[in-house]
Amino acid sequence: MGLSHRVTMASVFATVSLILVGCGNSATSSKKQSITTSTDTELSTIDLSKTTSISAFNVLNNVDEGLFRLGKNSEVQPGIATDSKVSNDGKTYTFNLRKNAKWSNGDPVTAQDFVYSWRRTLDPKTASQYGYLFSGIKNADKIQNKKAAPSTLGVKAEGKYKLVVNLEQKIPYFKLLLGFPVFFPQDSKAVAKYVSKYGTTAKTMVYNGPFTLSGWNGTNLSWTLKKNKDYWDKGKVKLNSIKFNVVKDPSTGLNLYNQKKLDMAQLSATQAKQMGNKPNMVSRKQSSSYYIAFNQKIKAFKNKKIRQAISMAINRDTLANKVVGGGAVETDSFVSKGLAVSPKSKTDFTKDVTAPASMKYNQAEARKLFKQGMKEVGKKQLKFTLLNVDTYDQKQLSEYLQSAIEKTLPQVKVSLNNIPGQTVLSRQADQDFQVTVANWFADFSDPVTFLNILTSKNPSNISKWSNKQYDSLIDKTNGVDGSKPEARWQDMVDAQNLALKEQAIVPLYQSGEKWLINSNIKGIVYNTAGANYNYKEAYVK
Repeated sequence: MGLSHRVTMASVFATVSLILVGCGNSATSSKKQSITTSTDTELSTIDLSKTTSISAFNVLNNVDEGLFRLGKNSEVQPGIATDSKVSNDGKTYTFNLRKNAKWSNGDPVTAQDFVYSWRRTLDPKTASQYGYLFSGIKNADKIQNKKAAPSTLGVKAEGKYKLVVNLEQKIPYFKLLLGFPVFFPQDSKAVAKYVSKYGTTAKTMVYNGPFTLSGWNGTNLSWTLKKNKDYWDKGKVKLNSIKFNVVKDPSTGLNLYNQKKLDMAQLSATQAKQMGNKPNMVSRKQSSSYYIAFNQKIKAFKNKKIRQAISMAINRDTLANKVVGGGAVETDSFVSKGLAVSPKSKTDFTKDVTAPASMKYNQAEARKLFKQGMKEVGKKQLKFTLLNVDTYDQKQLSEYLQSAIEKTLPQVKVSLNNIPGQTVLSRQADQDFQVTVANWFADFSDPVTFLNILTSKNPSNISKWSNKQYDSLIDKTNGVDGSKPEARWQDMVDAQNLALKEQAIVPLYQSGEKWLINSNIKGIVYNTAGANYNYKEAYVK
């Protein structure tokens, strides 16, 4: 998942919120106010400065709280900040913090906790993949580039309960960013106490949100969110607990649901088709992009024709509708559909993008390009290992890609390596792969949230593709065209067109999910962008 650099125009937010509904087949008890759900990915860390995992961000969104919370349709709601003021030029924000917020260890939540957290995330020693997100706050870029100390960041505490943030230029969606976990506070005492173990288990962390985390030892496949009795707004929190179980096989999940051991279970494409449109089935669209990244330190993958040939060997219609399913959307774009609309025509961003021929399934052209590319690199055969996570749907995806590529390009031998998600993320960050399936999930509704990760110096640019023209276009969206919505929009269109033409990565599909949800569960807020789940006011009817 990921957030991008800041932009300087009002975003059009296409985030959708669903109040989950379903049938009465229940694993819950209204007396206990407890629900049990599944997730297909284990936790690796809940250190907000270090995680990149969707599962972790969804946990953090409920066990911690920032200046604001994001409610239905990403509405900015009160969090630790009781009020805020913005200067006339939009560059200075002043937040007054509530005095009754505290951490689960009894420490008060103060303005200094925000200062400490933001500096820690930006500090190059932390090696956060989200440090660039702070770009636009005074000196953030300099700190990222090791040209200034973290202490020079444009954020300061004026007393215990007043926080002042200075920006280098106006960021219209700044409050929305503050509802994302990367901007949440951290208790410096807890970090100092647990050192390298901080955030690696439920017990080596402190919490200030509606719930606390328990039962997670760092490697196990289940954990529980429990109501935080010390939360400042505990009167609105109805659930006593939310139990999570990692279920990687949808058939197992469906069986647990039918046995009333799960209240929410994700379905595979086959299961969803077999069930049709049942009242207890909920579709959840996601602002996401799944794509193939090539390690471009490898000679063969530096060749554009080879990358294009592999792209053309993939039938995206078959992939989205028959292999992945579950609400997946066929796409020839890196930026997801339904994320943002043009300031001029009000049409979706993907409508303005021109997809090149290499984004279309064409076996004959794939073979032609591959032959040319292999001649250019002086090879006759190509062998590589495709790295991906070991969830059920991703194993299916890996097998399809292996078959499609080898069938179209007989000179290619693809080996599969499906391993736990936390290990995949680590290897991608270290560029320890040949070819990998990666994904990016939007955290606010603007195309640059995707486009920024392909810039040369972005830590999430795992393929290490680099293009000066592309970097220049993205720089313009954050600079000279930042206050010109239509010009900025065209910069982003041009950037995506360039990335697709050069086959920087190979977009595969936009994800969606189909779930069985018990009808007695109410009030869960689901947003397509950002940390998806907000359980604060959920309850069992």
